Amino acid sequence: MNTQPDFDIRRLQDYLEPVIPQVGAIRSVEKFTGGQSNPTYLLQTEESQYVLRSKPRGKLLKSAHAVEREFRVMDALSGSEVPVPRMLCLCEDLDVIGAVFFVMSYEDGPIFWDPALPELNADERATLYHDEIRVLAALHSLDPTGIGMADFGRPGSYFERQIKRWTDQYRASETTSIDAMESLMRWLVQQTPADDGQSTLIHGDYRLDNLIVAPDKARIQAVIDWELSTLGHPFADLAYFCMCLRMPNHEQIRGLAGVDRAVLGIPEEADIIRQYCALRGIETISDWPFYLAFSFFRLAAICQGVLKRALDGNASSGQARKVGALAPLLAEMGLNIVMSGER
Repeated sequence: MNTQPDFDIRRLQDYLEPVIPQVGAIRSVEKFTGGQSNPTYLLQTEESQYVLRSKPRGKLLKSAHAVEREFRVMDALSGSEVPVPRMLCLCEDLDVIGAVFFVMSYEDGPIFWDPALPELNADERATLYHDEIRVLAALHSLDPTGIGMADFGRPGSYFERQIKRWTDQYRASETTSIDAMESLMRWLVQQTPADDGQSTLIHGDYRLDNLIVAPDKARIQAVIDWELSTLGHPFADLAYFCMCLRMPNHEQIRGLAGVDRAVLGIPEEADIIRQYCALRGIETISDWPFYLAFSFFRLAAICQGVLKRALDGNASSGQARKVGALAPLLAEMGLNIVMSGER
């Protein structure tokens, strides 16, 4: 962690005292490392520990870094089968720390970055992966209207809209032409499945390092980083989660390609899909290669945005340039899925 916050702690204290007085006096503020998007800080106070999450400073892409949406969705999920931190306040006054931010409870549990989970044994890995899918299926089984989220996104044509959105985001942050990305974007437009009417609350970035694990390592304690959440197609979340099974073990990507998952106790892609379908009462998933290819395309566009912010001097992490450089690799992997004729 970086012990030097980039905002005035006294001004933050003055704001929090009347809004959430139970927080108490701030003793220290430390910035978490590892994230690529919204700056996140640990607040150590005289009472307890809390987390502050803000937008980055500087010029931002339209609709990016939506911490307001993160706050709203986690607040709505409180008490559901999807575990989230407790939301305390949302501040949209830029005069406080220079950016929109929210404060939430600190969840005391590990965050694992390597999907091979070397910290656990085979039984623990199997149990944790099973709970990851259980939580994802629980999220997709919620009625958005019932938790006050019916207006959290537009119904229908999710993939058409998302392909356009991320193409526009990619174009806005493009620094050089990537042939594989151009081919992948054309294929996705041409092969988008007909809308099947499914629309649920989706996380948008559901992966291991966005999950806080309970200290007993057998369940998910809290799902975090909801800035890409919306109403959308649930298979987008599932395919995005499954990408790690195909990713290489790279300096900036911790994937499971080429790993003996049976020995590790980690389920295969087909097993994950079967468990998910059983939990949601679905027989099968058609057009799976499309959902995977879309996920690689979207992540490539996100990485390109990280690179552009790094070049502009607005990136939250010192590793941003390395992350941004992954865009061509991800686009190539997505293109390979559609060119291989997978079913």
